[in-house]
Amino acid sequence: MTKTELLNRCAQSGEERVLLARVLDRLETARQRNIPAHTGFLSPQQRAAVEGLLQAAGNPRHLFTGGFDGAERCICAFLPDWMEEEDFLADPEGPICALRCTFPADSGLSHRDFLGAILGLGLDREKIGDLLVDRESCQILLLRELEEFLLLHLDQAGRVRLKLAPCPLDQLNPPAPQVKEIRDTVGSLRLDAVAASGFSLSRGRAADFISAGKVQLNHRECLKPDRAVAQGDVISCRGLGKCVLTQVGGPSKKGRIMIVLERYV
Repeated sequence: MTKTELLNRCAQSGEERVLLARVLDRLETARQRNIPAHTGFLSPQQRAAVEGLLQAAGNPRHLFTGGFDGAERCICAFLPDWMEEEDFLADPEGPICALRCTFPADSGLSHRDFLGAILGLGLDREKIGDLLVDRESCQILLLRELEEFLLLHLDQAGRVRLKLAPCPLDQLNPPAPQVKEIRDTVGSLRLDAVAASGFSLSRGRAADFISAGKVQLNHRECLKPDRAVAQGDVISCRGLGKCVLTQVGGPSKKGRIMIVLERYV
């Protein structure tokens, strides 16, 4: 397919079309110049769109990485034939680096404070990856091209002064996700039924959320309450968070399907 045909098939909005066009440009750069090329950081929703594009394009050689295992925001990298994935990820001068901000433990700074301080410097969100915040530090994943700029200009968040220093990626300490395990039974693996279990809703209420465009299945908006859900699928609901269907068991004595979900809290 041509670039236009791919965009017509895969883009669901004008904004998404612009994103996917830029991804195809990076892919073409890697192919024509035989060098690695990469996108900016993608949100989970953007990544899902890019994955759909690459599948339609024949799955060209690529990888997603956010600087550590389990990163939410990732870049998509296209590698030349001569480069192995391991070499790209281990390159100390690779496209992703990290900074560690330290501050007094009683400051009460949050993810929002750091994101606001960074974007307030005039930077685009795509330049910044995950922000790993605890009581007295924040680890910032970012594109290497911005490292010196942030070291020079990011001196406070809110009214709190910060101390910044480079942080090797292998010294990152991402917090363990906090999840609540939910065991339930459903009549079928429909999206509305599984979402109702995951978010403690009635099935009718879950269907209303889905029809209103507030629910995403694997980070893509889904408006069909009867869409089939499979083990490993991620369900997100605006205002309620996300959950993962981690296990689908056999039928119960009453003929219902036993499921296990993990809801992020």
